[in-house]
Amino acid sequence: MEDKKHVVAAAAEELPGGRALPKTGKSEQTRALILDTAMRLFRERGYDKTTMRAIATEAGVSVGNAYYYFESKEFLIQGFYDQMTHDHARDARSRMEGVRDFAERLEIALTSWLDCAADYHEFAAQFFRTAADPDSSLSPFSNESHPARATAVALFRDVLTESDLAPKLDTELAELLPDLLWLHLMVVVLYWVFDRTPDTARTREFVRRSTPLAARVIALTRYRAFRPLVRDAKGLIQDFILPTIGRTPLPDRPTTPPPTPRRRTPRKA
Repeated sequence: MEDKKHVVAAAAEELPGGRALPKTGKSEQTRALILDTAMRLFRERGYDKTTMRAIATEAGVSVGNAYYYFESKEFLIQGFYDQMTHDHARDARSRMEGVRDFAERLEIALTSWLDCAADYHEFAAQFFRTAADPDSSLSPFSNESHPARATAVALFRDVLTESDLAPKLDTELAELLPDLLWLHLMVVVLYWVFDRTPDTARTREFVRRSTPLAARVIALTRYRAFRPLVRDAKGLIQDFILPTIGRTPLPDRPTTPPPTPRRRTPRKA
């Protein structure tokens, strides 16, 4: 029993997207304040023109404190990813409640993401240049993005398992589908980043029209005639697509207290 409590407590301490693991409610409030301030400044000034010093000043904390919670601007974006993914999962699950049709559940989940991300569309393209770099921690496929990605994949697992389609699918394919549905979301996100129509109308129309098509293709795999194709697709996905995704969390970083300002000793006359 004690071991189980220890595991739960350790999991609760994990906080992706930042360097520090807040131990108190006040620490968590400070971390949230810094993150919210950064997101506001990114919207107002742009990602490239916002410095950690400016974020600290606006948040009313020292620069050292800002770096204590977030090692760099990249880690602020990781914090944003994590927060955004949890907000999306909570909103999507609420909207899907009572809905069983798979295509409808999938469209709800994708549309929910567009709604949750709407306020951040203006500066999304600015850090997409960095996120597109496969070696960047901002990449949605990186190890650093594992926590947010795991939350999103769990949501798409719920999209499938709570639908009327789940019991009819090949078991092995059903295990892979949550990851593939997350990849489908990444296609939508890429389209969304470059969409300049009012209220990203083209992206929303893309979701509306592509979702039924994706659902029909997935539904076809339940028929025996498609089983050889399913097996080939499963092997292709496992060998070439999923291994490219950084699925392993990074090792825990040691935490250190915020730096204490040095007192200057007056020089003797």
